[in-house]
Amino acid sequence: MSLAHLLLLLWSWGSLRAFDLVEKENIFQKVPCPAFLMFDNAAYLADMTFELPCRCKPEEVTAVVWYYQEHIGSLHTRVLTDFDGRVMVDSGQVRVGSSMLARFSIRMFSLLVFRAQPEDSGLYLCGTRHGDYFYAYDVDIQSSQEMVAAFTDKGQEPREDEELGDLHIFTTFWEWTRCDRCGVRGEQWRIGLCYLEKPGLSSRFLKNVPDVVSCGSQAVPGNLRTAAGRRRPPELMVRSCMVPCRKEAQSGLMAIFTFISKLGSKPWVPKVPIQFHKQRLGHGLIMSCPGARPEHAVAWDKDRLRLYRTSFLKGVNRSMRVFIDHGNQFHIRFAQLNDRGTYYCWRDGEMVAGFRVTVTSRGRYYASLSDPETQYALQAALVGYVLITAVFVLIHLCRCCCYFFVCCPEL
Repeated sequence: MSLAHLLLLLWSWGSLRAFDLVEKENIFQKVPCPAFLMFDNAAYLADMTFELPCRCKPEEVTAVVWYYQEHIGSLHTRVLTDFDGRVMVDSGQVRVGSSMLARFSIRMFSLLVFRAQPEDSGLYLCGTRHGDYFYAYDVDIQSSQEMVAAFTDKGQEPREDEELGDLHIFTTFWEWTRCDRCGVRGEQWRIGLCYLEKPGLSSRFLKNVPDVVSCGSQAVPGNLRTAAGRRRPPELMVRSCMVPCRKEAQSGLMAIFTFISKLGSKPWVPKVPIQFHKQRLGHGLIMSCPGARPEHAVAWDKDRLRLYRTSFLKGVNRSMRVFIDHGNQFHIRFAQLNDRGTYYCWRDGEMVAGFRVTVTSRGRYYASLSDPETQYALQAALVGYVLITAVFVLIHLCRCCCYFFVCCPEL
């Protein structure tokens, strides 16, 4: 056999060995289940999407079932999956206010909850169809309605910790987000959630720090849980930032369009997809950045005007017609003619979409009960009706009392 044939044979044998199958590591063989069911404490902000992995299970179990309990010891347990552990939900179809059963998904033994709400707080248990539990979570969803914002550029600082006897209430902040814009001055922020430290909490709840859990944890007594949540709402810290944009080489038809537009032979082609929307004068509009979640760094611009959170964050002023909520959505209440323009949204430092809004005062508009304006009008009419009824009843009660005491004084 010649040397060339020998080398070819050795190369072929080495190539076949390179395709040896490597078995994927099984994490369930390394994570034993506890002898007694423990609850892993986790806290999130409302409207966030989170994942709860089933960290341990017997090796012979091929499908898990997730259960939900509102509080420990509850007699009512809700099943969140079919008994084969297969439930898939398209997160793009999930809307605020959807029922809990329409906002979760099961993927690779993990439970995903989309746009979580405060009423979703409670205990989530991973087990079998026969009711055997392996792992559990104590989930606390904190509302963003009363969130307090602090702007470091204005010298504002987060709230100080509170000491009430042996109770210590404080805020734990997440990491800073990415800069929401690039090439221009942007902003970044971090979310702070309420936590407390109290000796003597239940040992069945897993804690990263001894005797420290989130304020809405089931380890905290009910009356103390409510009081702590009211005294310490979530916090938001905002600061300025400046980062350069990543240079991406243009290729194909887009590069030709850009070159021609620089020569003035063709109008400018936008860098991001543009959606066109016609808005009726005096009605509200809410815009969401495609693919964005509350934990993302999202920014909004109107044409060349930067809409910074220091001026447009919800709650900065008591009466705001145009604002950005804590879920990164852009709101226009009672649209005016000067609201027309192109609104751009940034996500994690990259411009991703634009909305060209035109405001018109003509055309028919069919109101529905889902419209915020219709709900506001109905609420105002109902409140007015209740007030008028209360005044009417009060007047007649006064007349009856006067008649009773004047005509029947001996009684």
